[in-house]
Amino acid sequence: MELLEIKELSKDFGGLRAIDHLNLEVREGEILSLIGPNGAGKTTLFNVITGYYKPTSGRVIFKGEDITGRKPNEIARRGLVRTFQATTLFKENTVLENMIIGFHLGRNAGFLGELFKSTGQRYEEREIKKQALEILDFMMLKIFSNELAKNLPYGYQRALGVSIALATNPGLLLLDEPVTGMNAEETVSMMNHLRRIHDEKKITMIVVEHDMMAVMGLSDRITVLNYGKKIAEGPPAEIRETKAVIEAYLGVEEE
Repeated sequence: MELLEIKELSKDFGGLRAIDHLNLEVREGEILSLIGPNGAGKTTLFNVITGYYKPTSGRVIFKGEDITGRKPNEIARRGLVRTFQATTLFKENTVLENMIIGFHLGRNAGFLGELFKSTGQRYEEREIKKQALEILDFMMLKIFSNELAKNLPYGYQRALGVSIALATNPGLLLLDEPVTGMNAEETVSMMNHLRRIHDEKKITMIVVEHDMMAVMGLSDRITVLNYGKKIAEGPPAEIRETKAVIEAYLGVEEE
């Protein structure tokens, strides 16, 4: 079953076409990786899917609903959530406080509850803290709950970014270069976290990543983009041997 459908999607920036009549399906329960050379349109596609850019043409369908052009917060509330290449944390807040902020989208207490600290709101705050700690425990970050986010090692900061995304209860999680800048040990740790999120929390994922070890180790299926177009799609073993993919990454030798 298709959880996300991209239909004839294009995005222009002036005279530059970053995405070119792209068709793409994401099946419920899979990990789909998007790969391609720099400038292939991968992050632009994420930005269109999640409402940060409006497409020039085409449609984005999530859970059967046309969400094309909706605002990012509206899309996130529907369970389509993303992380970013850069770690977007509240660096001067603790790890736990960052998690509580991440739950904000799901808050039910209204303005009067905020003002008068109603019984319902106090109960909700306790529940949010409990759930935040559960996610931190799952991501092996609970020990750092009271540490300022800025003091965490880089790999742990990236893991906290993923934890915050989990706080929004995603049905589809878009991960933009989740292991970029990590050393080998941090990369393996993040891969293990992502596999556990997929297997135990049953969250469908789209991953944009340049680290081929991570891509080949995580993906059920890989889609390859070049100049905004799909040039190949299939399981990792097949993509590894696809001539068009090799040429896109390495170029073609002149005769």
